[in-house]
Amino acid sequence: MSESNLQFDRSLLFAAGALLFIGLIMVCSASITIADSKTGQPLFYFARQLVFAIVGLCFAWAVMSVRLAVWQRIAPQLLMAGVVLLVLVLVPGIGREVNGSKRWLPLGPVNLQVAEVIKLFAILYIADYLQRHHGQLHRSFMKVLAPLMLLGVAALLLLLQPDMGSIVVIMSTVLAMLFLGGARLDVFAALIAVMGGLFTLLVWVAPYRLERLQSFMDPWADPFGSGFQLTQALIAFGRGDWLGVGLGSSMQKLFYLPEAHTDFLYSILAEELGLIGAVAVIALFFVFIWRALAIGRAAEMSGQVFGAQIAYGIGIWLGLQACVNIGVNMGALPTKGLTLPLMSYGGSSLVIVCVAIALLFRVDMETRMPEKASARIRR
Repeated sequence: MSESNLQFDRSLLFAAGALLFIGLIMVCSASITIADSKTGQPLFYFARQLVFAIVGLCFAWAVMSVRLAVWQRIAPQLLMAGVVLLVLVLVPGIGREVNGSKRWLPLGPVNLQVAEVIKLFAILYIADYLQRHHGQLHRSFMKVLAPLMLLGVAALLLLLQPDMGSIVVIMSTVLAMLFLGGARLDVFAALIAVMGGLFTLLVWVAPYRLERLQSFMDPWADPFGSGFQLTQALIAFGRGDWLGVGLGSSMQKLFYLPEAHTDFLYSILAEELGLIGAVAVIALFFVFIWRALAIGRAAEMSGQVFGAQIAYGIGIWLGLQACVNIGVNMGALPTKGLTLPLMSYGGSSLVIVCVAIALLFRVDMETRMPEKASARIRR
């Protein structure tokens, strides 16, 4: 095999590229009506998403030229910087509030959703921690608990926004990484039980979370109130049938389904492209997750613990977030404000996911060509 063929994992590149391309098309289709209503420019959201995609690809190319050793060296500082950003979001006059949630930092013409940044920084930090304490986690409970205590500060700040969905994704990903890094099964099970208890408590103490859970259990009990979003999403799936109503022909995006181009983009895709299109997207995510985990396994076998944990973490994070988003759209999970990676409208999410995928490619490159680990990518 030639050296040029070793540069990129073709299956991963195809899956990521296809998801990004389909996402751009669906954002264009799902947002035309609302964009025309709000801005008078039918392609307003599509144009912004296209710009974010280009920016994300530029960042990705830059990230691929940086050695993993550099990311490992600065991983703790990146997490600290992320925590500072989470604090700034909560400062009156700095953070921006939308729909009752304060999750964004205004940066000129764009808004940075810090939770997306924290997801990647947490993975880098845990990967570095597992590299430094390799082989020690199975002997000490405190070695497992220590990074969770630090990430608990970030989780508390996310809870104040509030952003329960991001907390679930981050903590689930971190627990999985710790388990893959050597944490004992009994310790892992105990942590899962504790986390489950805490999440249950958070649901019970917040009336809106409990109401959201109740509407999920029976959305048709109040189809024009708390269950409106979910019932409209299910109607979109029903209209899609096998082959869909045709690209651009969705009825639900005509102000029936809220957040049609963001959190509920998958419902519009199912309506317009049918079961075939919906299953194709799931298949692409399956290929993406499979290649990410395979890259992680190859790195682990070659002794690159940091690179392996990055690949595992990114695969678990994006796979879990995709499962949650798709599950919410299908009525299988309670509503969460999580985007569909590479597809939903949102600049912060798209750029960060592009950077994460670039790190996957970098892990793959350094695993296959360790002698090139310190060299820049050749054109």
